[in-house]
Amino acid sequence: MDHSGHGMTMDLPPFTLGRGLAWSADPFFLLACLLALALYGWGVVRLVRRGDKWPVGRTVAFVAGVLSIGLMMCTKLNDYGMVMFSVHMVQHMMISMVSPILILLGAPITLALRALPPAARGRKGPRELLLMFLHSRYMRIVTHPVFTIPLFIASLYGLYFTPLFDFLMGSRVGHVAMMVHFLAVGLVFFWPIMGVDPGPHRPGYLMRMLELFAGMPFHAFFGIALMMASTPMVTTFENPPASLAVDALSDQNAAGGIAWAFSEVPSVLVLLALLFQWYASDQRQAKRQDRAADRDGDKELEAYNAYLASLHARRN
Repeated sequence: MDHSGHGMTMDLPPFTLGRGLAWSADPFFLLACLLALALYGWGVVRLVRRGDKWPVGRTVAFVAGVLSIGLMMCTKLNDYGMVMFSVHMVQHMMISMVSPILILLGAPITLALRALPPAARGRKGPRELLLMFLHSRYMRIVTHPVFTIPLFIASLYGLYFTPLFDFLMGSRVGHVAMMVHFLAVGLVFFWPIMGVDPGPHRPGYLMRMLELFAGMPFHAFFGIALMMASTPMVTTFENPPASLAVDALSDQNAAGGIAWAFSEVPSVLVLLALLFQWYASDQRQAKRQDRAADRDGDKELEAYNAYLASLHARRN
């Protein structure tokens, strides 16, 4: 017996972590993950071969981000996620909040701009097209908080509390499109905040923190709404297969707890990353000022001391 047109049987045994981590690859995400890893690896190898350095931490972060997507979409977690709200919510939270952060920490756009060769004069190659895209009006719009924060919120309330979710879960294409949407929303939300790759919208560190905390509470409210509901709220999960031995309402409450918990973990990760970037930026600025002082004999300090001396002379 098929479920939602996916060709998956409804007689899955009760969920355990071991069963959930068994191999069951979604072809689209398997190919996408392999392609992402291959392209990133090509970029790193290209830099190394010409004598440039690329931080190992960035490579580790990017690979971890891609593998986290593979873990959610190329194992039985994806099968259980079609019939269990709690497992689906783990997929959603990972792909929309954890995977994007790790991928962005890998700075793939910076790597592409450094690895892609410039085109001949008067022509536009992949590198030039990427730069045009980054500085386009479209990117200025989709990375602005006026757009990203409402989109981040609407991806929860506008999806789960409307018939759209049940429609997308009714076909394999719809399910894949929904997961791609979760990933894309996470990327455009966290991209301006993380500040690793270049982008059209790059506010100061304090404003980035405000953007981060403007969206996170809505995840918590969403989770609380699911936990406090007295009836199943999503049609897709209101009648789980009997073989799972789960109660729909209890599973929904668990999904709400997962959504609530995930609103905290990424916030801490991003906040730590921002504080580290802020500190590193201050250190670089201090070094630049020291080098400038060495070049000009610290004229700025001399001028300030002369100003203080003039004030003292006026008082006397």
